[in-house]
Amino acid sequence: MGTLYQRGAVWWLKYYHNGKPIRESSGSTKKMVAKRLLEQREGHIAEGKVPGFYFDRVTFDELAEDYLADYRNSRKKSIFRAKQFVEHLSKHFGGLRASQIDTSLANKYREQRLSEGVANATVNRELAALKRMFNLGVKCSPPKVDRVPHIPLVRESNTRKGFFEHHEFAALREALPDYLKGFVTFAYRTGWRLSEITNLTWKQVDRQQGIVTLNVGETKNDAARTLYLDDELKEVVRRQWEKRKESGTLSPYVFPNERDTGTIKQFRKTWQHAYQNAGIGPKLFHDFRRTACRNMVRAGVPERVAMAVSGHKTRSVFDRYNIVSDADLRVAAEKHAAYLGEKVTPTGTISGTIAVFPAKRENHAQCVTL
Repeated sequence: MGTLYQRGAVWWLKYYHNGKPIRESSGSTKKMVAKRLLEQREGHIAEGKVPGFYFDRVTFDELAEDYLADYRNSRKKSIFRAKQFVEHLSKHFGGLRASQIDTSLANKYREQRLSEGVANATVNRELAALKRMFNLGVKCSPPKVDRVPHIPLVRESNTRKGFFEHHEFAALREALPDYLKGFVTFAYRTGWRLSEITNLTWKQVDRQQGIVTLNVGETKNDAARTLYLDDELKEVVRRQWEKRKESGTLSPYVFPNERDTGTIKQFRKTWQHAYQNAGIGPKLFHDFRRTACRNMVRAGVPERVAMAVSGHKTRSVFDRYNIVSDADLRVAAEKHAAYLGEKVTPTGTISGTIAVFPAKRENHAQCVTL
């Protein structure tokens, strides 16, 4: 049985867990408050649960460190994104006890981030990271938190809309500096991720056979991939090889930076100036990935093969990229009009049978032949 005692005006509890005495402040000067807290602690111990006193010691910062450690131990390639999530979350939750974080605080964080102009999808990824921290805490032995708070997400569109029409790509490529022309051509035709192209080395390229190979662990999903180059990509590779010999630096990268000293890093300003000068409106590099997937499917490439080329592992993600453009809608309207045109008789009337739906009191539809 536990006991109550005072330190100054504040009531304290003393109880035992696994044979060890635990002293905990009730934080109140009222004995009844301390008594209820003691009964709660004793109830948890009787049920074999960890006393809430342990949970009150765990802070957000400890959960965040465990979250990053999970990324490091799993060797996840997106750890840089996880660090960004923690950085933003720490500004709001840093120093708080985990037991203090609830739905109300999560909602305040969401509202604050949205007021800063952050995209809905970004806010959701950050909130998902917060929820992941609690899930990891619950799974610890012994657990570090006793519950995972309900964390509402922001509604977001699941459709990816950005893509290039061919004339837009041609205009953009023309506006880019020479060292990026082959780089974007490769992205436009393959749909590979930015990091997969920037880190591509000559060891992975068989110039005689026209084959590029990504080994296990070199892709985001850790799956190996083989790409057979078409004529245009073979020409891109040939030109990159010639530039390598002319520069004399013998860079190991197929698409090195402007000075041939390493990989292509930041080119945001160059990219922005290029699409502005090309007059095509704002574009993202990732739009190449969406465009390649869409183009392969429309060219008649089986979807499973297109997924193998672009490196998509799940069908749901691939489906979001195969979007419909305004040009597709215009083609659909033209085909529909052509179909209806075939039904028009020489007198200008539409032949066929029309079902006239009845009023509420009638029991069946009437068919009228024109």
